[in-house]
Amino acid sequence: MSIRHGLLALLERGPRYGSQLRTEFESRTGSTWPLNVGQVYTTLARLERDGLVAPGGEDPAGHTLYAITDTGRRELREWYERPVDRANPPRDELAIKLAMAVGAPNVDIRAVIQSQRHATVQAMQDYTRLKAQALAAIDSGRGSERDDLAWLLVLEQLIFQTEAEARWLDHCETRLVRLSASGQLAPAEAEPPEGGTGAPTTSTTDRLPRTARARRG
Repeated sequence: MSIRHGLLALLERGPRYGSQLRTEFESRTGSTWPLNVGQVYTTLARLERDGLVAPGGEDPAGHTLYAITDTGRRELREWYERPVDRANPPRDELAIKLAMAVGAPNVDIRAVIQSQRHATVQAMQDYTRLKAQALAAIDSGRGSERDDLAWLLVLEQLIFQTEAEARWLDHCETRLVRLSASGQLAPAEAEPPEGGTGAPTTSTTDRLPRTARARRG
């Protein structure tokens, strides 16, 4: 999430002060990406340096307000219209961990995968529970409908992300079994657990709770 553009988007709705921007940012994203006041004011200073925001006076309590400039509005419009750049994907700790675990001495990569799968499924269940709460809040009309909808969209992205991660972990496990069978990996690196048959017989998403599967999409 671009904090820079996120703050510009909030300022487009009217002048705000630092802690107010932090509160609204976290409300809109359900505190998925928590900010501290220092981050907010550092970002505001850079936005002011670049001519995207300007001091907008003070509120009755004496807080310094910041307002978006015309240049800032143009920057925000361009951000909305510009696809997110995937040419340099962020480093993913899980992908790095599995890449380093392949062939590493005294590392049971299958156990690493299974441990991560358990954590991924747990996260999926948590996100699904929060999604149900967000839907209930929207249906009841309590709170801010705009913030509830924004939080729902964030949650659904997290759900899709964990579903994709679960499928990828299943794929990794299957790949290890196949490589082991071809002799390219030591048997211990891909040996199925006692009573197992090698490749998984069901996908991880099939093993998710019924409520989570029902809410997919």
